[in-house]
Amino acid sequence: MKPSPRTIVITGASSGIGASAAEALAAQGEHVVVVGRNAQRVREVAERTGADSFVADFERLDDVRSLASGLLERLDRIDVLANNAGGLYHERQNTVDGHERTIQTNHLAPFLLTHLLRDRLVESAKDGPVRVIGTASMANTFGSLDLDDLDWQKRPWRGGWQAYGTSKLADILFARELGERLTGTGVTAYSFHPGTIVTRFGEQSPLIRFGNAVTGGRYGRSAVGGAAPLIALASDRPVGEPTGTYFDRFTANGRVNRKARNPQLAHDLWTTTAKILGLASAGGLAAA
Repeated sequence: MKPSPRTIVITGASSGIGASAAEALAAQGEHVVVVGRNAQRVREVAERTGADSFVADFERLDDVRSLASGLLERLDRIDVLANNAGGLYHERQNTVDGHERTIQTNHLAPFLLTHLLRDRLVESAKDGPVRVIGTASMANTFGSLDLDDLDWQKRPWRGGWQAYGTSKLADILFARELGERLTGTGVTAYSFHPGTIVTRFGEQSPLIRFGNAVTGGRYGRSAVGGAAPLIALASDRPVGEPTGTYFDRFTANGRVNRKARNPQLAHDLWTTTAKILGLASAGGLAAA
């Protein structure tokens, strides 16, 4: 007898590796829920895969809150939450919430979404393993995490690459701290680097445009290839590594910024993020 399909929520699934992962996991018979900011592309992915869909812009925290409410209303359980949405921005801009776009899209928004879904994830884990997966990057190695300047107001912008690397360092620290805080609940957390991918990601960056121009768009893996680690982590197979592990593609404990190994920094980032989001005295993750 075939087991019931697991419910897998993938953010940033309107294109790129998120869309490719959604297609592959739906083809395996899983119940996939795709989330993206572009309504037309989200609808197209949902139609191709038979997935449920939600539209949410992570540059708007109210969208994240509405997304969480919609997911909780529609889904009785969540077996995998893939925090895959992200962005690289050449010009520094603030969101409507007053935060720099990179740190909000890549870190604050997924932290908030995971916080709001925490009880459903833990409840779901009573019947089987549940995973939270974050799409990080080797760019974490040149991140510069300053808890007093997450919004990058005091430092030179330099095309946004260091801010991006910093947000990916934050993703790795978040997965490690989340795994620690949810130990014993049946919920595990992982982060991974998908490799250098040829997608629309970062298309505003002159460096990426240059790379596309000189290589004819052949400087990295396809979205299908980049999605492979996400698909593997979202599968029902045992991961075989401790919760909180960072993967460089399929290799556990890939090269990271030395700050990624600092448990006190992970704790302090968690506390700072919860405070920024107004969650310091709330339940769920912030109080765990």
